[in-house]
Amino acid sequence: MFGEGLSITDGAWGTELHKLGLKPGESCERLNLEAPEMVVQVARSYVEAGSNVILTNSFQANPFVLERHGLADRAFEINKQAVELSRRAAGERARVFASMGPSGKMILSDEVTADQLIAGFVEQVKGLVAGRPDAIILETFADLDEWKLAARAVKDVTDLPVIGCFTFDSGPDKSRTMMGVSVTDAVAAAEELGLAGVGANCGLGVENYLPIARAYRDATTLAVWIKPNAGLPRQEGDRVVYQQTAEEFAQHAMKIAELKINFLGGCCGTTPAHIAAMNRSLSH
Repeated sequence: MFGEGLSITDGAWGTELHKLGLKPGESCERLNLEAPEMVVQVARSYVEAGSNVILTNSFQANPFVLERHGLADRAFEINKQAVELSRRAAGERARVFASMGPSGKMILSDEVTADQLIAGFVEQVKGLVAGRPDAIILETFADLDEWKLAARAVKDVTDLPVIGCFTFDSGPDKSRTMMGVSVTDAVAAAEELGLAGVGANCGLGVENYLPIARAYRDATTLAVWIKPNAGLPRQEGDRVVYQQTAEEFAQHAMKIAELKINFLGGCCGTTPAHIAAMNRSLSH
């Protein structure tokens, strides 16, 4: 479905947008409407660094998160624009996978019902699909139930390939999500739902995702997507700083690439320089 070999994805978006002027606490997704050229600039920087798959500025573009910023009524428009902006940057050089993140609501604490979650995710998916992405990526999930509902919502709207990812940062060996989901759980759910791929993003750093990537590759024939952070973060004043250099990140990433996964990129703390370093390492 995705072809043979390894595809290089993009890196972090939020930090790159902040470098261009987005203020802490502001909605990244608002920029799709108010500063589209800024969004295109970030997307294009990854294409120029060698990414052949880029995401969209829609990670928090579900109605639940947008409501905090007074943008819930513009969810369709924001998501459609997110795909179109990445498509503009990608041209013929990269595929565009539409990004969907968690709702920020908890079913267990009765903040939201399953039906409300599905309806909200469906609204987001309709906007994304209108922009014509190549696939949809569910990323940074911790709760298996919410992840399944998001996947169902996508399946209700489109036949596009779906990759579902979790963030692994908990448990004695850091092999589970905050809500206790394991690689085995993720694979079983993905195969049952008919997803095209599974994976991991964010988490504790690239060095910690080598065993996670190996576990995924050993457990399934589905496409495997790995997008780790640039090492462990450190608090400096009111900022979270990732200090792993592009070259250090690339060294760890190459060990993951050797596992014959399908997609490899970066999450928090990674920049176009990290992606370019990874591409240089792969070409040697």
